[in-house]
Amino acid sequence: MKFMDYDCPEELYYHKEHSYARVEGDLVVFGVTDFAQKQAGTIKRIQTLEPDDEIEQHRPYGTLSSGKWTGKLQSPLGGVIVETNTVLEDTPKTVNESPYGTGWIVKIRPSNLEEGLKNLMRAGTAEFGQWLTAEHNKYKKPA
Repeated sequence: MKFMDYDCPEELYYHKEHSYARVEGDLVVFGVTDFAQKQAGTIKRIQTLEPDDEIEQHRPYGTLSSGKWTGKLQSPLGGVIVETNTVLEDTPKTVNESPYGTGWIVKIRPSNLEEGLKNLMRAGTAEFGQWLTAEHNKYKKPA
C-alpha cells in the first residue's frame, strides 16, 4: 500500500523507529522503511551485529549512515541473528533502491514471536496512519 509518498507493504510489522519485520517461516527479516531510507538520503554504510549475536526488541542491532545522518537500527523483535545481508557491505545503497526486497539488513530466529509482534504496528491501521503522518510532519522541509 502507498501512504502519502511512502511504500508501506501491509504484510509487514512496523517499529516506531522506522524498521520493519517480515515473518518468513521460522525466521524474521529486518530492514528499514521506505520513509527511513528517503529521510536518510543515499546510504553510505551499514554495520550490524554478527550471526549468533542475541538481540533484544527495541534495542540497537547496528547503525546506518548516509552523508547527512548516522542512526541506530532498532530491533523490531528479539532473537538471534542468523544471517546478515553481505551485499550491503559493498553496495549499501541497495537499501535505498529496494528497502523491502534486496535491501533487507538481517534475518533472525525470534525468541518470542507472538508476544513481540503485539508491540508492532501494521500498515492500514489508524495507529499506523497517525504515527506516519506525525513522522512525516516532523521531518518535512519547510515550504
